[in-house]
Amino acid sequence: MKHWLMKAEPDSRIVKGKDVKFSVDDFEAMNTTPWEGVRNAEARNLMKEMQIGDRVLFYHSNCKNPGIAAFAEVSKQAYPDCTAWDPSHPYYDQKSDKENPKWYMVDLTFNARAKHFVPLSLLKRIAASPPSGPPPDVEFIGEDGMKAIKEMALINRGRLSVQYVEQTTWSVIEELADSGGWEDETVKRGKGAGTNGTKETKRVRPGRAAKAKVHDEREGPAEADTVAGEGSGDQVEEEDVKKSTAATSAGKKRKAEVEQLPDAQPLRRSTRTRK
Repeated sequence: MKHWLMKAEPDSRIVKGKDVKFSVDDFEAMNTTPWEGVRNAEARNLMKEMQIGDRVLFYHSNCKNPGIAAFAEVSKQAYPDCTAWDPSHPYYDQKSDKENPKWYMVDLTFNARAKHFVPLSLLKRIAASPPSGPPPDVEFIGEDGMKAIKEMALINRGRLSVQYVEQTTWSVIEELADSGGWEDETVKRGKGAGTNGTKETKRVRPGRAAKAKVHDEREGPAEADTVAGEGSGDQVEEEDVKKSTAATSAGKKRKAEVEQLPDAQPLRRSTRTRK
């Protein structure tokens, strides 16, 4: 059995008239979903390696507070991604067809929410720790756990939407999600905050579900998650959600408007593009 990390966008974003968001709430409600829309060759090849029963970290991406939100498992091995030859689909690829499928997907089944949301900010803080040991608030993971986090693809190759996870790392993530107890730094941008915001530290208490904290930290080093030589592909994964701004007139500023479709149904996936 292997272990993986797979990303989805929890916030609404409209592409070709369809909402591509897929949050942990959506996943839990759907229970089993095809993981369509991957348009990166490396990510596709990793999915083709997956076997039924492989375990998956479900990761919130392209949002204010990215991190691990749930645990899942592979319930169907790779098969052709039919959305690639659907012109109406946000991730349509004219170079793919039924007779010669280029892209593949797997089915994932929801297992459980993380008891404590494990933010990317925490994982980066652990990875930045000195060799002497992990931060005091998560010292229970030990030096081996700290080393496992430092070696995560999420830390070193952050933008790939499908990643392999070592068994040791999986165990550390499970321990963090079960135990909590770390201090979570958030950026406060309310009235009176400076240009860069002011930090306030809050402790995530063991035994209580942690609420997602808002901060401005983005994921990983810059790395394209697209197919080499192609213009289409994983184009949404860690990009800021774009807002349309109305023109100004008579010296009055108008508020930015986010494109919304009131009756839009969420697609099953939203992790197909670069950050």
